[in-house]
Amino acid sequence: MHFQLTLGDWSSQGRDAQAIRYDVFVQEQKVPPELEWDEMDAACLHILAYDAAGQAVATARLLPDGHIGRMAVRKAARGRGIGKAMLEALMQEARKRGDRCVMLNAQTHAESFYRCFGFAREGEEFMDAGIPHIRMRHEFG
Repeated sequence: MHFQLTLGDWSSQGRDAQAIRYDVFVQEQKVPPELEWDEMDAACLHILAYDAAGQAVATARLLPDGHIGRMAVRKAARGRGIGKAMLEALMQEARKRGDRCVMLNAQTHAESFYRCFGFAREGEEFMDAGIPHIRMRHEFG
């Protein structure tokens, strides 16, 4: 699958990012809408992936403190390397701005995906919006 990545702030990326996150988190995973939206969106660097037809199919964000979050890929676009490309791009942006590490709260079922990128588990499993998660960290060398 051919796709294009774009980086930007919430004002340029928010409309498409919000639609993807609504589909994946609120509709598919049943996250309550009031838990999905927060004030941090305005302070984050957002990434979007668009398919060959120009449809927004995936998103994630990089917070000012080095956390990567809200990674969401629409069901029809999964398994095609989009999540990998977005994660690598956000890690590169974090490194470029001088972050020493990146962190994330992974849904437990995605732990092996993040391990492939050098993320290590920290602490015990916890629940977030009714979904089991684990904290993970990747230190830049």
